[in-house]
Amino acid sequence: METTIFLVIMLPLSAFFTGLGIFAWKRKKPMWFWANSEVSEKEISDVPAYNRANGIMWLAYSAVFWISSVLGLFNVGTAGAVLAAGCLGGIPVLIVVYQRIYKKYRVRKHFTGPRRDTPDEMK
Repeated sequence: METTIFLVIMLPLSAFFTGLGIFAWKRKKPMWFWANSEVSEKEISDVPAYNRANGIMWLAYSAVFWISSVLGLFNVGTAGAVLAAGCLGGIPVLIVVYQRIYKKYRVRKHFTGPRRDTPDEMK
């Protein structure tokens, strides 16, 4: 009975994170990460690559849930341990990976005005 309950919870949850990864990958506008925030197209230099990286991140995170689901067929205790470790360790990893993705694809603003330390300015 506990295996059935575990799978009834885990399979939709696994599918949700897989769906989120696919949604992020296929999205035309930049995918967001934080709740109640949006990423503007002006902020991102290559939206398709940015979204693909986000999608891969979520698909990799969903693997923890799928692995745990398969393990749940054999031993719910082991599956729960894998799930707990994957979730607790995965959330900080998600944050760090997303920050790296955002940093890689954000538009860098360059100052194009005159430099203050040029010889003409020093006179």
